[in-house]
Amino acid sequence: MSLTPTPTSDRLTDYLAADAVIDHEHPSIRDRVEALRPKTDNPVERAKAAYLFVRDEIDHVIDACDPRVTWRASDVLRERVGICHAKSHLLAALLRAQGIPAGFCYQELSALHGLNAVYLHGKWSRLDARGNRTGARGEFSLAEEKLAWPVDPANGERDLPEIHPAPAKTVVDFLIMAEPGPGWYENGLPQALRPPFRKTAGLG
Repeated sequence: MSLTPTPTSDRLTDYLAADAVIDHEHPSIRDRVEALRPKTDNPVERAKAAYLFVRDEIDHVIDACDPRVTWRASDVLRERVGICHAKSHLLAALLRAQGIPAGFCYQELSALHGLNAVYLHGKWSRLDARGNRTGARGEFSLAEEKLAWPVDPANGERDLPEIHPAPAKTVVDFLIMAEPGPGWYENGLPQALRPPFRKTAGLG
């Protein structure tokens, strides 16, 4: 692994919070958690079930050529579609609803890419539920990072180690204001979320 994921808060309770975006107290989130619950009560198996559901059952808007915009976790679940950031909101909600701390991480690729980190077995591990279409290769693994996309520093790409309790404000604002329709993501992405990146994406 190229870096050590580093939480920006030393309070695990911050990584269990519910808010307007990660609305894990919503009945649909709670119902989905129960539907996904494996026979064992092992938290690793529960986390894996949530991860695989978001990765494989929630479409990425670009892969699916879907014009809908989602950002709130319960809405992502209802519509079954979202960009990487929206999918990370849903995964965090499904994990937090089970008492599993989860946060938000970022990579600077062709655009700011969003993923999650989960706290299990006394350590943080990053997980990327973007969806394994169009060449992505994300897998559930606590022993070795298996993220969707490799970072290529030669192309100016960068892996950011911080684990944030809440998603980046610029990301959330963009999704809330985005107008649904063909190409909404590619055409509407603000400069703060495109390279060259500046400290304007609400990442600290």
